[in-house]
Amino acid sequence: MTKPALRSGLYAITDSSLLPDDRIVDAVEQALAGGAVMIQFRDKRPTGSLKRRTAFSLRDCCRSYGAPLIINDDIGLAAEIAADGVHLGQEDASLEEALQRLGPDAIIGATCHDSLAYAEKVAGNPADYVAFGRFFPSKTKDSAPSAPLSVLRDSGHLPVPRVAIGGITVDNAPQVIDAGAELVAVIHGLFATPDIRRQAQAFTNLFNSN
Repeated sequence: MTKPALRSGLYAITDSSLLPDDRIVDAVEQALAGGAVMIQFRDKRPTGSLKRRTAFSLRDCCRSYGAPLIINDDIGLAAEIAADGVHLGQEDASLEEALQRLGPDAIIGATCHDSLAYAEKVAGNPADYVAFGRFFPSKTKDSAPSAPLSVLRDSGHLPVPRVAIGGITVDNAPQVIDAGAELVAVIHGLFATPDIRRQAQAFTNLFNSN
């Protein structure tokens, strides 16, 4: 496996409380058809047979569109299904453990909240992208610490793409893109809409117009 190149655009993140098991693969395919450049499988339930089957199905779906599949917080599941990488919060397993278990061709993402210092510490070694946020009120993680747009403006020197997350919609996404975000991570602003493909296209068009 060769490490996929990270493209600017929509980073779609699933939510098991928002997408039932029988809808998640179809929803992700709609997002990919609308232009999503990367998918994160975020399911906080314990890993079981259903979760594994879903992860395998998402992996195959993403591969058919040439988009990386990232597993949230579960290095073991990422390794088991040969996902493209893993995303880890600061309270999860270490980034170094992810690199050791998944190998140098895996994409490793790091949650940095509002900390430029932490992003500078991990960017490029071992993190392949850094995620800042939340920037706006979030339905998924309303207790997450807020981050100012200035952290994006001040992080342009980092050697890896920057992801903006937290309450992002089509209407407010231009703020984080203009501040420097190469990717916007979206959950409710995408998967809670009646036409996921069209909504993904709307996010994608924000990048195409820049």
